[in-house]
Amino acid sequence: MRFSVRHATVYRYSEPVRFGTHRLRLSPRGQNVALHYQEIHVAPEPATRRDALDPFGNPVTELEFGHSADLLAFESAFELDTIAPPPVSRADLPPLPWPRGTGEPAYLPAAAADPAVTAFAEEIVRTSDWEAAAFLERLNETLFSRTDRHIRPDGAAQPAAVTLRTARGACRDLTVLFMEAARTQGIPARFVSGYQAHAESVDGQRHLHAWPEVFLPGHGWQGYDPTHGLPVTDGHVALSAAPDQAATMPVEGGFYGTGVTSELDYEVEIYAD
Repeated sequence: MRFSVRHATVYRYSEPVRFGTHRLRLSPRGQNVALHYQEIHVAPEPATRRDALDPFGNPVTELEFGHSADLLAFESAFELDTIAPPPVSRADLPPLPWPRGTGEPAYLPAAAADPAVTAFAEEIVRTSDWEAAAFLERLNETLFSRTDRHIRPDGAAQPAAVTLRTARGACRDLTVLFMEAARTQGIPARFVSGYQAHAESVDGQRHLHAWPEVFLPGHGWQGYDPTHGLPVTDGHVALSAAPDQAATMPVEGGFYGTGVTSELDYEVEIYAD
């Protein structure tokens, strides 16, 4: 699928401020895509700019600024083709639960899941006859059908148990609940931030999207989208993936100033066919 994306972010300050180091995660990850072009414009012009990969393999643009300003703006644009991953074969996967040593241990946190989330996952795995692929499909569909999904423009993802109890959440909330449920069965899971092709929000605007990926032996990382109840194929473009949401923020940085107020505006345009 051909994607053309423009993502503009503007911070306005009540008076000039000094900027700390900023990290941008606005470049597409290289997996399952053929990139045709990409550019990121920054204002004011940074003193230094460096492109790198973070510890999770995400492309990151690191910026340092030399002068104060009352506005900070980023605009990312790219065009690419996505390539659908092969489907998961149920026969290739061992029955659940998996031992914690099953691949990618960094994506299986040591802390125990909330008991309510564990019970929820165990109910689904029983009705899936302990088949891993069936469990993931049913988990995806269950979160889609049981949750009141909505746009929440700011704030971190809420705890998985809150989303489960209230049956309400934004895409990042469903992502965290899916991840925690999968991890109770020994399935490594990670948080992905990016764009989707055709889904339109109730406010008529486009937004960043979030979805989970799980690591399956013999298949690698596979994505699911509980916000829409579908597997991730060629209709999604990933920007960053990490064990938690905090390491996937599209813009990370700060400023120095006393008594300064700020405003954030953003615009996302996505064309896909």
